[in-house]
Amino acid sequence: MASLLSTTLNITARVAPGPVGRVAFALFVRPLGRPKVKPGEVEVMARAVTGRLVVDGIPVTTYRWGDGDRPVLVVHGWTSRASRFAGFVEALLAEGRTVVSFDAPGHGASGGRATTILRQREIIRRLRAQHGEFSAVLAHSFGVVSTFFALRDGIRADRIVGIGSIADFDFLAERFRALLGVNQAVEDAMRRHVQRRLFPGEPDIWPRFDACHHPEEIPSEILLVHDADDDTAAPAQSRAIAAAYGERARLIETSGLGHRRILLDPEVIASAVEFLNASPSQTPAASPAAETAGATR
Repeated sequence: MASLLSTTLNITARVAPGPVGRVAFALFVRPLGRPKVKPGEVEVMARAVTGRLVVDGIPVTTYRWGDGDRPVLVVHGWTSRASRFAGFVEALLAEGRTVVSFDAPGHGASGGRATTILRQREIIRRLRAQHGEFSAVLAHSFGVVSTFFALRDGIRADRIVGIGSIADFDFLAERFRALLGVNQAVEDAMRRHVQRRLFPGEPDIWPRFDACHHPEEIPSEILLVHDADDDTAAPAQSRAIAAAYGERARLIETSGLGHRRILLDPEVIASAVEFLNASPSQTPAASPAAETAGATR
């Protein structure tokens, strides 16, 4: 079926780009399944105070641990859920921090079948309105590019931790083409659909989805952690963010953890929490070359 669909889209894209764009976009924004809470995450999730937002008519499940000011916002990745950060939440709570998070539409305990970067931004805005300004954002994968998009549009955070980062829409589009087996004409049709449906009358929207675009607009200090064996998000994505933000960014490269197991690694969790708890004067200066950790893990 997948092969038949890709062949149909490839053939039709040049003669009927409108319908092809709609179909491609519907596939692009729909996660591949809805993973369940893992046994090791159950206890941490049971301690959360859950809430609900409604965005575009979709019920969104939210979570809060602790009751302090300026919480740490956690933004999960694609085909994932907030529970995947259980180890980070536990470590932050041990340091007396407050954490807020959510399951994106089409993910976890939230409703709907699809999400977009605009829905991500709206959810983050609503959480800021409920809980106040964030002290930091901890994000993974697609959650990283969503975070930078939101921070460029009025949300503020002193610090950002990006793990297995995706930095730009072009990378997402390239992966979509490769996974579905469609050609450039299908991607072009999808882009035109996005432009017309989500950003009518706004020219040149694509740089807005790039975490490296106008880094001066996001004054946060940044820690990036990326695994050399990540087969979902290329390490070059985090390297590009580190290069764009210069002295405000630090990059740690691990090995053997991949795209998802990196969220379970004790050293990664410890490094992230240490960074989030450090005062500005304690933050080590960044280096153009990445640090290397966990070469045998």
